[in-house]
Amino acid sequence: MIYNNIEFHNVAEFSDDPNGQGLRLQRVPENVRRSLNEGAQMRMLQPDTAEIRFVADGPCRVTLSSEGQTKVTVFCGLFDNRQRFIIGPEPQTIEITIPERLSHFDEAYHRNMPFSPRIFRLIFGGPQRDPIRFHKIEGENIRPPQAEDLPRLRYLAYGTSITHGFDAEGPHLSYVSQTARHLGADLINLGVGGSAFCEPELADYIANREDWQIATLALSVNMDEFPLDIFFDRVSYMVNKVAGSNPTRVVACITLFPYFQDFGVRPADKNPKGASEEYRQALRDAVAAYPHDNAHLIEGPEILTDIGNLTSDLIHPGDNGMIQMGQNLAAKLRPLLP
Repeated sequence: MIYNNIEFHNVAEFSDDPNGQGLRLQRVPENVRRSLNEGAQMRMLQPDTAEIRFVADGPCRVTLSSEGQTKVTVFCGLFDNRQRFIIGPEPQTIEITIPERLSHFDEAYHRNMPFSPRIFRLIFGGPQRDPIRFHKIEGENIRPPQAEDLPRLRYLAYGTSITHGFDAEGPHLSYVSQTARHLGADLINLGVGGSAFCEPELADYIANREDWQIATLALSVNMDEFPLDIFFDRVSYMVNKVAGSNPTRVVACITLFPYFQDFGVRPADKNPKGASEEYRQALRDAVAAYPHDNAHLIEGPEILTDIGNLTSDLIHPGDNGMIQMGQNLAAKLRPLLP
């Protein structure tokens, strides 16, 4: 989305504040957001891996506010600009500067990078991820990136809090951000912590988007207390709808990552709906029943292979786990790329 001569990436819509308190960024349109469960409605307002992107001829000042606290991490293309900000409820103006060395960086060394280093990228998310509002931007010759400055491959990810990026220290450290980095892809993150319930309305929305070529659907530890038949029906609809929307696009469906039930913390006989392996098998069956060859199954335990990379809640990976998962998932996806 281009607004005010800058690009808002992973932002589908603004909601305007009638009191003039800026434009709130949301990752899906309002009509889609309202169709989701209550938790997902709230999560889609969290701006994880949403970005403000622009090119400028000098230092710029961006004014933002948050409905709580929101972390902003600044990159110049792929390069970490070593700027971190925590935005609070009062409008705060941050200054973004062009690094001296990057301003003299020979193009011969970066012309094949997926992101041009001249692009300022203000990436939202991390431990602080409350809804963010944009107020204004000031600077010299501000303009949006051009197509040649950005990755050609667009990667969409749907899933739980693990996809959302919970417990990663920054938005660039989530496993889907790491996957995109290894693939040279531009990430669209539709993770919804605690509320990835595979609603058909969201499946329809993802299917109807035309701005991605490869997607991962991590389906879904948030549903491990749904009856197995309902789980199967919902994931079957999502697989068939999303993959079937365009058989030339790649859709990779990921079974449950290893988590506490696998380790006997909540054994299967204490969960009346089913064991984790039964939910994995239901997704295997749904993908096997899909009639085309562009839907693929990836086993979650083959992505998170070292359970010591979990945090102490035995479900969310820490930074080391996210990095490992990004490497492993990229290796699985690379042979499938269009």
